Amino acid sequence: MEIFQKTEFKKSYKKLHQNQRAAVNEEIKKIIANPNIGVEKVGDLKGVFVHKFNIFNQQYLLAYVFDEKTMTLIMLGVHENFYISVKNILK
Repeated sequence: MEIFQKTEFKKSYKKLHQNQRAAVNEEIKKIIANPNIGVEKVGDLKGVFVHKFNIFNQQYLLAYVFDEKTMTLIMLGVHENFYISVKNILK
């Protein structure tokens, strides 16, 4: 499976500490193994999956879309304004 990253994902990933990046990498591996692990959104975000996970007692959300051959990581962040930001990215 080919993995693509949106600019917003790259920016938020780059701001993380090394140990946080390692945790995110493990979650991405889980998503690649089972893309349906996330919850598919409805309405304006139909087709976008969001996987929730904790890093040091802080909940992070990872938004992505996928098909048989590719996966695009859209955004990584905390819950505050997350869905609004994802909606703006996809416009």
